Amino acid sequence: MDSKHKWNIADSITSVRIFAAIALAFISLYSPIFIIIYTICGLTDIIDGTLARKLGIASDFGAKLDSVADLMFYTIMMIKIMPVLWARMPSGIWFLLLAVLILRVISYTYAWTKYHRFAAIHTYLNKLTGALVFLLPYALWLTTGVPYCWGLCTLALIAVIEELSIHILSKEYTAEIHSILHMKERR
Repeated sequence: MDSKHKWNIADSITSVRIFAAIALAFISLYSPIFIIIYTICGLTDIIDGTLARKLGIASDFGAKLDSVADLMFYTIMMIKIMPVLWARMPSGIWFLLLAVLILRVISYTYAWTKYHRFAAIHTYLNKLTGALVFLLPYALWLTTGVPYCWGLCTLALIAVIEELSIHILSKEYTAEIHSILHMKERR
């Protein structure tokens, strides 16, 4: 990849998500404008990477900008949604979520130690978990979300176990391993 990055359309779309995420911090969780801006955040997350790959403009800078946008979006969403979840969810879900978070930290730490870089793997389960996390506010708007959250946390646990297993079994970092089964095919 080019050492001098040129700003492109994918970077601009990612930037829209950054500004939209910041706007969400100031908008009521149950307002129509929140739903619209929230949906825009989700669409830009899908479009930016897809467009970058299709146009051949994917870059390390774009990937890092996307990660910053994701981090901002999910941090703001957790701040907005956490009080709602705390009020609605049974304590068992919180223990399951804690297990997921601990394993996620272990996975990232293990990968950092092994590869000397931040290493997240875009497995099918991680992508599905991300999509379901994104849909969480819609589930909360429609119901209490308890069964949805149980399923989501269980899937997240399976996804992080798979990712940690891939890190342990891999000789080198490859972000695009789609599943542990795909990893075996690559050998």
